[in-house]
Amino acid sequence: MALTYLDQMDLEGKVVLLRLDLNTPLSKTEPREVTDSTRVDRSLPTINFILENGAKKLILCSHLGRPKGEEKPEYSLEPVATCLAEKLNQEVVLTESCLDRGIKTMLGLASPKIILLQNLRYHPEEEKNEQNFAKTLSEYADIYINDAFGASHRKHASIHAINYYFKGRSAAGFLIKQELEALDKIVKNPSSPFVAIVGGAKVSDKIKIIENLLPKVNNLIIGGAMAYPFLKAKGHEVGKSLCSDDDLKIAKSVLNQASASKILLPTDHIVSDSLDGKAEFCNDTNIPSDKMGLDIGEQTIAQYKAALSEAKTVLWNGPMGLFEKADFSKGTMAIADYLATLNDCFTLVGGGDSVKAVNQSGNAEKMSHISTGGGASLEYIEKGNLPGIDALRFGVDL
Repeated sequence: MALTYLDQMDLEGKVVLLRLDLNTPLSKTEPREVTDSTRVDRSLPTINFILENGAKKLILCSHLGRPKGEEKPEYSLEPVATCLAEKLNQEVVLTESCLDRGIKTMLGLASPKIILLQNLRYHPEEEKNEQNFAKTLSEYADIYINDAFGASHRKHASIHAINYYFKGRSAAGFLIKQELEALDKIVKNPSSPFVAIVGGAKVSDKIKIIENLLPKVNNLIIGGAMAYPFLKAKGHEVGKSLCSDDDLKIAKSVLNQASASKILLPTDHIVSDSLDGKAEFCNDTNIPSDKMGLDIGEQTIAQYKAALSEAKTVLWNGPMGLFEKADFSKGTMAIADYLATLNDCFTLVGGGDSVKAVNQSGNAEKMSHISTGGGASLEYIEKGNLPGIDALRFGVDL
């Protein structure tokens, strides 16, 4: 069944409930402010379309952080409301709660036009996908739009159960459309050669995507702390590098697969005696016993560039090292810089650290697509669907 999108809906005179992913980073000190407005910015096309196409009221809702069902001031959406108001150049009223009795009163007034519900996760019912909580949210609006791609892998009330109450009156927003179209170029029919770059800290976090990608890719490049369990599984010394017994066991299992020959691992490293120590070059696959690997070396960078040089499709999820520190950022920045030079190649960057690295490198505009949803994009690549998207497409039985 085809997914219904926002531009197929009649919005004239309607109250629209729009679920967004406004889970933005905030400053640590008062006054708290949004420090990276990417998710707000990516929501604006959907918001503006609704406002420009006759909606009577627009009710926005989102989670922020992990307050675990409790009202915690540090997770208030107030800084997000301020950010939205500045970007939209109009008033955005934040409610005290998403169950505030005053919400229905506001809906009967001429203004405000835009209402932002306070953090959905202040209520444990949200993460429990609780039916009555979803029903209460649904009673505010005539139409439901989900544009929270980054949360659509969750079976939460505002993403999943709520669709039960909007049969024939729900649709996906433009960000979800953009994300699915981009991810389908990876999932359904990637142009070959297809190269995946996987990094980060733990093999166990990404084992499913590794197993899913191996049969499909021409090469699977592994970097970051994830590389060390694979190197150790192949008999190399990894010193004090991050390498748990569980990750080592998983790495051995992956390396026993028939397609394991596609995996590329570091052959030299940037090492140190601690996370805060001085960077040293290790011109060997083996890492000294008193050192830890914190980045890939020049030889590895050259090998990885060679593997990427003819690629027509590239998926990048996870940095090549501790890129937050300048001494250990060269590998990650080199990959970002090189991907930016690839012509006639679809480059998709997903995962918070990878996105941060690409932004830091100044190459974000040169990537084909930067996904707003790390966990959601990984799950879609693994399974080809997401609970929140399926709920929109097929409805929900409660």
